[in-house]
Amino acid sequence: MDTTRFILVNTSHPGNVGATARAMKVMGFSDLVLVAPRFDDVLVHEDTVAMASGAADILVRARIVPTLTEALDGVTFACATAMTPRDFGPPTRTPRDLMPELAAGGQRVGFVFGSERYGMSNDDVYRCHVCLSIPTHPEYGSLNLAQAVQLLAYDWRQALGGFPVAPRTVDPALADAAAVTGLLDHWQRALTGIGFLDPAAPRKLMPRLNQLFNRAQLTTEEIHILRGIARAMEKSA
Repeated sequence: MDTTRFILVNTSHPGNVGATARAMKVMGFSDLVLVAPRFDDVLVHEDTVAMASGAADILVRARIVPTLTEALDGVTFACATAMTPRDFGPPTRTPRDLMPELAAGGQRVGFVFGSERYGMSNDDVYRCHVCLSIPTHPEYGSLNLAQAVQLLAYDWRQALGGFPVAPRTVDPALADAAAVTGLLDHWQRALTGIGFLDPAAPRKLMPRLNQLFNRAQLTTEEIHILRGIARAMEKSA
């Protein structure tokens, strides 16, 4: 069960709802609730669906409720979002300061976002346990709603441990160490044959070529090409 809920209060732009759904999905969250949006049909609005860009399943499961009280049903820790701290109300924290602590608490978390024009009302902020303030440039701190959702969703996912990294599969086209060694031996003979390499004073030419080939991550086909060049050098010699 998704223990994180994203709540949009009095949203006025359908595109922001769709972009929010997309931001949630890429971070692995699915519980979206809208409180009294401007348009009753916002979840199926053309701009909403377009901006969701593949996150239509989030929109299908999303709910519309008339009050924040209903949106917070089941939430045990509510986080308001505001550009500037309030004189009265819950403590203000930055996301990266709070989220590791919150992730360890086993809470059902709700992130509450206000309208695009006015942000969150004081009464709605007072309903929350904490006010999250995203650090921004002091001369211009206005974030688009969907951008704010994306930033908080990313920080929250990282605090929860991120996503497991899939093990890398070996590229079958890459040449193995034995093939690179064979190439180096062939090039050593060819370079000696054309007089480029002096066996009596080889210096570090071959080890350096070895490092170069290792950095190049040669494929089997590239090994064949380079050995073909070595054969041509031998023939010329």
